[in-house]
Amino acid sequence: MFGVSKALTNYLAGRLSDRVGRKAVLVGGWVVALPFPFLLMWAPSWGWVLFANLFLGVSQGLTWSTTVVMKIDLAGPAQRGLAMGLNEFAGYLAVALSALLTGAIAESTHLRPEPFWLGVVFIGLGLLASILFVRETHHHAAHEARGHIGGEAVLSQRAVFARATWADPNLSAVSQAGLVNNLNDGMAWGLFPLIYAGAGLDLAAIGALAAIYPAVWGRAQLVTGGLSDRMGRKGLIVAGMWVQAVGIGVVVRSHGFAGFANGNVLLGLGTAMVYPTLLAAIGDVAHPSWRASAVGVYRLWRDLGYAVGALLAGLVADAFGLDPAVWLVAALTFAAGVVVWVRMNEPRPP
Repeated sequence: MFGVSKALTNYLAGRLSDRVGRKAVLVGGWVVALPFPFLLMWAPSWGWVLFANLFLGVSQGLTWSTTVVMKIDLAGPAQRGLAMGLNEFAGYLAVALSALLTGAIAESTHLRPEPFWLGVVFIGLGLLASILFVRETHHHAAHEARGHIGGEAVLSQRAVFARATWADPNLSAVSQAGLVNNLNDGMAWGLFPLIYAGAGLDLAAIGALAAIYPAVWGRAQLVTGGLSDRMGRKGLIVAGMWVQAVGIGVVVRSHGFAGFANGNVLLGLGTAMVYPTLLAAIGDVAHPSWRASAVGVYRLWRDLGYAVGALLAGLVADAFGLDPAVWLVAALTFAAGVVVWVRMNEPRPP
């Protein structure tokens, strides 16, 4: 529910950011989030939990997509990768710290409602900060558009969708790489713990392994985003997809903690190489006047990868076993890198 609603809202957020401005969409996203913690506090059944996740997905789609677009507006062509790396690092660091805080609160009090009051505080702070301190950045994109050379300045939403999905080699290559990146992420969260448990690891070891991948991914983005500004986008994306594929292969071939840890390090490093770089590449290619819409289309396909990965891995695992499912995802990840290598031109402007 969360992944699909977030993916669809990403698409809407991009279009609205181009039409009504960034700040209004950002504030709207925080307003949508207001019921979420209260629904979880008082949820009488799992149906209510799913309903609450719908609000969270819509809110995340509006707020996170808009912050990405605003940073692209502010950073300019020379530092887009660095801005995306810092943005993604800050987001995942906040997720980790929130998990630690809510866990500590739950351990010392109860599972409900006390931990969710933290969410109320965060949402309130986000809403107030967006209203009082965030300034509209659409005019930055308009200024950049006036000096932009090449590309069509006016496109319909249908045309933007077509370009970002299949028609433009650069944009479509980025979209498919984003989808496959999140596809293998969904697989990793669903199947890797089963592989670890099958190897006889206890819960503490499984938890430690689960933390390695996002920790490497989050921290390495501080380096990889800025690196793409200096060395270009294409090489990092291709190499990152292939490093991910190797990391997945190392996990499925291993039988103990050390091998699993090495595979997770490679998977996290590869993801860090592609995650901020893909967003920066969209900013390089798309015309500033419809750039937010292009980011929305990309994020639609990228976040649908979570659902596709979970379903695909689950179906293949049920039919053929865990190892074939993981090897299939590794092959798809490697193939996505080949698609970028073949179809994509280096979009980083000199």
